[in-house]
Amino acid sequence: MAANLPNASPRRQRTRQLLLGVIRERTGVTRVELSRMTGLSRSATAEAVQDLLSHGLVAERRTDPAAGRGRPSTLLFPNAPDGFVGAIDFGHSHVFAAVAETSGRILAEHCQSIDVDHRATDALDTAAGLLARGLDEAGLAASDLSSVAAGIPCPLDGSTGVVRSPTILAAWVDLNPARELEARVGRRVGVDNDANMGARGEQRFGAARGCRNFIYVKASHGIGAGLVLNGETYRGTLGIAGEIGHTQLPEVATLCRCGNRGCLETVVSITEVRRQLALVRSPSSDRDEASLADLGRDPAASRVIVAAGRTLGRVLADMCNALNPDAIIVGGELSAAGEPLLAGIRESIDRYAQPAAADAVRIHAAELGLRAELMGAVATALADLPHAVENVVDR
Repeated sequence: MAANLPNASPRRQRTRQLLLGVIRERTGVTRVELSRMTGLSRSATAEAVQDLLSHGLVAERRTDPAAGRGRPSTLLFPNAPDGFVGAIDFGHSHVFAAVAETSGRILAEHCQSIDVDHRATDALDTAAGLLARGLDEAGLAASDLSSVAAGIPCPLDGSTGVVRSPTILAAWVDLNPARELEARVGRRVGVDNDANMGARGEQRFGAARGCRNFIYVKASHGIGAGLVLNGETYRGTLGIAGEIGHTQLPEVATLCRCGNRGCLETVVSITEVRRQLALVRSPSSDRDEASLADLGRDPAASRVIVAAGRTLGRVLADMCNALNPDAIIVGGELSAAGEPLLAGIRESIDRYAQPAAADAVRIHAAELGLRAELMGAVATALADLPHAVENVVDR
């Protein structure tokens, strides 16, 4: 993708470099937003963007406005150089690993069930093994990977990258997952919370394409949220932002793993919902995760799912009032329940959020399903690619 840009002044080169840096950091940005964020005039921004487009360093995509509101937007995305990236997704009970082209196309993907929460070393070894298996299948070596990213189901200390929470991934406390993985795969590894990865996956490849402000909810064994504000992941001071599973519900007294009572995840986790479904479904159906998609046709089971959606929606309504998002994208195992879950969420948001905020927000199941976090790791690895662009803009 390198190209000579003759007759370019140093100032013009710096402008292109600045804009390209912003486009890389904020996937899907308009020219107007670029001008506002950089302080450059619209004419200077337009000229530099045209240079980047003409040399294949960025691409543009036209998006349709939600529900007929406003005008279509033309968003700018970075074009990655040809190459390969690795992606890893740690769940509480599984590990995914994939090898992808920088276009985002998956070349090889593997999954293995394992108790990630209590077997940290085994889970890390498994991840490295699955990635190596994918590389072998794709006919590649670790040295062919330009970047690797991984998501883990707990918050990380934002300053050190170390797991601190003793109530989530207890066996991982004081571990630095990035450092551990780097030692095993021989490449630099970027690590983030899994809900943030899910948000990135849906933003780059799924239901949140074109969204600048949205909430991705991973409804699984715990409940976490990836917050994307003005196109950027919001982590908070210590990286704990989005832990909505520990929002207190006054009418609930169930003891939570965090030591408090009445946390959202004690009512709405996939484990608790399955327990409730066991009261109204046959044992064989309860064990079939795929059957969640069919429960809308069972009146009794549908009530359980809708009630879970209402409870989750009550918490999300407060977040709509505080953040005024474009969309809420629901992922994780519980999202397989589909429309009954989304209907319950919608009902509570319409009831408890401010009318304007409720009207503005769209609610969707994750388009990528259970692969949202893995594809988010792909998107993160792509964003972390070495900036080969300097070879272009500095000539």
